[in-house]
Order: sequence, then structure tokens, then C-alpha cells
Amino acid sequence: MRFISRRFHAVLDYIIGIALLAAPWLFNFDEIEAAKWSAIAVGALILIMSFMTDYEGGGKKVISMGTHLTMDVLAGLFLAASPWLFGFADQIYWPHLIVGIMEMGAGLFTERRSQHAHVHSVDRNIRHAH
Repeated sequence: MRFISRRFHAVLDYIIGIALLAAPWLFNFDEIEAAKWSAIAVGALILIMSFMTDYEGGGKKVISMGTHLTMDVLAGLFLAASPWLFGFADQIYWPHLIVGIMEMGAGLFTERRSQHAHVHSVDRNIRHAH
């Protein structure tokens, strides 16, 4: 079941991307290099991908929504696993794990089709019915 709208997903992308860039300083793990750079890398990826996606929040619109959502799941999986992959779980893991799980959820539960396209298809069907 996909219950997150594309428009809401776009807003979340920019909020989460910026939050991940700031997370090392917000949660005091800026001195742990692997923790810092995994959060920054995923945050930057989310922001770049969001700008490039063909959805309500995109600027360039060259990445399909399906590709974007797949990348969200993969980026979330990477972020959630990064404390154990890079060996910093004994120092900090909650921000990476929680945001990673949220990112996977966003990829799995966001509508793929544009609400705008749906409105046009309903309009077309109503016009053809008359």
C-alpha cells in the first residue's frame, strides 16, 4: 500500500537531505569520520537526486520516480547499516538507523504516479463519458 503522496515525499526529501548534512553537528558525531561522512554522503545524494527527479519537487526532472524510490530504499539500507559496515556502532548508531529506516519506508510507501496525471485521466474519462 502506497500512502505517501509524491508532493509530501518531495518535501520530506529536502528536509531529510538537509538534516543529514547537519546531523554530525546536531548529534555530536562530527569527530567520528565514518559516521560523519556516511550521513553527509547520503544527505547530499538525497538532495541531488531530489532536484533531478521527475516529480513535484524536481528541478531538472531527468530521473524517473521509480528510479528515485529504488534509490531511496538502497540509500536507506546503506545508511541504516553504515554503523556496522564502517565500525562506529559502538559510538553512535541511532541517527543512521532511524533515518535509514525512514528513507526505506519513504521509498516503499510513496505513490509512483503523479497526482497531476491522475487528475487529467479522470478529466479525460469524464469528458469521454458525455
